[in-house]
Amino acid sequence: MTIWAILPAAGIGRRMGSNTPKQYLPLPELTAGVDAVADAKPVIRHTLERLLAVSAITKVVVVLHPQDEHWHLLGMERENDSRVSTCIGGDERYQSVLNGLNHIFTEAKSEDWVLVHDAVRPCVRVEDIQKLIDSLDKHDVGGLLGSSIDNTLKQIDSGDNIVATIARSSYRNALTPQMFRFEMLRNAIEDLISNSETVTDESAAMERMGHTPLMVMGNKDNIKITHESDLILAAAILQSQESSRAEQSANERPSANEKPSANKEPGNE
Repeated sequence: MTIWAILPAAGIGRRMGSNTPKQYLPLPELTAGVDAVADAKPVIRHTLERLLAVSAITKVVVVLHPQDEHWHLLGMERENDSRVSTCIGGDERYQSVLNGLNHIFTEAKSEDWVLVHDAVRPCVRVEDIQKLIDSLDKHDVGGLLGSSIDNTLKQIDSGDNIVATIARSSYRNALTPQMFRFEMLRNAIEDLISNSETVTDESAAMERMGHTPLMVMGNKDNIKITHESDLILAAAILQSQESSRAEQSANERPSANEKPSANKEPGNE
């Protein structure tokens, strides 16, 4: 099973109110002091490192804005040149995804998997990406990560008057990654464009063609950075995740008097 990843990063972040696209804004360590921002990794680097941590992913295609002035400063292609490549995106997300699909057209097979992830979701857990891959292993179409909705949902009219309370048990937040078969996804987006229609994610493009994607539950800390306040939240989440990993690693490390398990994989301590 070959898995390709596409990372749409051609957005300019109008809602962020910054001259720098939000995927290139730094995520400093909250406890690192006032000079942390200067040395902080940008959002997209955190995101890309999560994808590259999944060994099953063959290549990550980063889709850039035609006037991108930031990507080359990261040096990611030099560090991971065998697994990272770039192409130019379109005006809309789905156009950028199609450009990414066309970029690997000569290499990918029709039944290969394509995993699409938002560049501004740096907190996605590697185990959630792997869970999605494992859950879709034998699936004909594909699916996406999702999370439950905790708040009460209200339907309103054009005047902001509440007209109904929605039973949230049948609804989920759609997250990324979203993973689908190469040819099916490419056909779905091409048909969308040829009919001058729009969607906000890959799952909607597949649903429009009559396909039924699978929802795989993920962690709620897989947030999308949209507003400036989300940067602080994302930094806190990354710090919390790192602390949890360090604590888990310490708990799993054998004591001085304990012999390591014979079937424990090397490098898992």
